[in-house]
Parts: sequence; C-alpha cells; structure tokens
Amino acid sequence: MSSCPTRWTRLPAEDGTLDVFVALPPSGRGPGLLLLQEIFGVNAHIRVVAEQYALAGFVVMAPDLFRRQAPRVELGYVGEDRERALTLMRGLSRDQAVADMTTTLAALRAMPECTGRVGAIGYCMGGRLAFAAAALCEVDAAVCYYGGGIAAQPDLAALAGRIRVPVQFHHAGHDPSIPPEAVAAVRAAMSTSPAAAQADFHDYPQAQHGFNCWARPAHDPASAALAQGRSLVFLSALF
Repeated sequence: MSSCPTRWTRLPAEDGTLDVFVALPPSGRGPGLLLLQEIFGVNAHIRVVAEQYALAGFVVMAPDLFRRQAPRVELGYVGEDRERALTLMRGLSRDQAVADMTTTLAALRAMPECTGRVGAIGYCMGGRLAFAAAALCEVDAAVCYYGGGIAAQPDLAALAGRIRVPVQFHHAGHDPSIPPEAVAAVRAAMSTSPAAAQADFHDYPQAQHGFNCWARPAHDPASAALAQGRSLVFLSALF
C-alpha cells in the first residue's frame, strides 16, 4: 500500500471538465510535477509513477488527456487495446493537449501543498507533450522519455527555439519508432534552443521503447532504474 495520499479530482475547463490524478508527498509540501500519460490512458502504470515521484517529494498531477473521447480510459498494451490507443492519440490535437496541460499547471501551482516551481515529465506521447510544455506552458523543467514524433513534425521540432528551461531526454537503443537519426534530429533541434546548454540527453543501448513500464514486455529494470535516478537528480533543482 502506498504511503502517499492519492485521489482523483475534477477541474473546470473551457470545454467541460478535466479529471486529474493527484499524488501528494508524505512531507505534505513540495514542488509540482505535471505527469503526462502514454497513449494507454492514466492507467495503473501512470498512477504508480505518480506515487513514485510523490514519495520522492513532488506534488504530482496527471491529467486525463483523452477525456473528450473516452474519459478515464485505461488500456492494455497489445491487440485491440493498442489500436484503440493509437486512435485516441490521433484524435487529440496539440491545442487540446496544451489547454489541458495549462489548466493542470494552474491548478497545481494553486495547491497549498505546492511550493511554486513546477516541472513536467512524460512517457511516449507524454514525452512529446513534455517537450511541448517546455516551450508553451511555462514549466521550470521537463523530462521526456522516448518522446516519439518530435523530429518527424517540423513545427514541433521548431518549438525548441522557444524553450528556455532545462530539458532532459531518455531514448532507447532499440526503438524503431525513434531510430538513431530521429534522436540526432532532436539533438540538432535542441541546439537551436536558448536553453541548449541545459539540454541533457541519455541513451540506453540495450533498451526498447517503453522500457520504464513494468507491465510491458519491453520493460528493462536496469535502464528504468538508471533513468529514474537521472530524472530525480535533474528534477531536484526544483526544490
């Protein structure tokens, strides 16, 4: 059983309401952390990641980004669930995601438990959105785990020119969706950022896409532990 308080809460949004999963640190206060889901929803894996970072001292909020299509959906990683997840991802526009991230960040900063500084961390689709948050949502730092599609979308890669905060990247060595040339393109994009000197890249040669998720065959405990340690060191600047 987790030793940190967790709950779902509902926030008002311009186009309805936004459910967010909240995890609080045992100490009661800490910097904020916007946790951005994979394409499988705010499922058990994402909720446990929220608890992990809460136990490390962060006030964590994970917004339900698929709320317009399938509120509070939780999907598996293969077969029909995966196909549905891909459909949901395609149905989420960047403007919708940015709106939900902005709503969540405002609520996070307004929480009495939050000390004021706020970071973003995301996985897969969420990694791509954490990159966008660094450019568009006034976070103080961002961590992107295997954020697919950054290099493939010129308008998204161009957002690097608007990033003024530290950003950390984690990429798997065996990831057909983010091959080495795509990682090189992300590095090149970040070289144009005002925060280029604070871009922090880490590669995991033996790992596959999704290596952080223990519910997936791709889970690589050694890479996941190393990446989480690096993420915590990176995010510790928010304290």
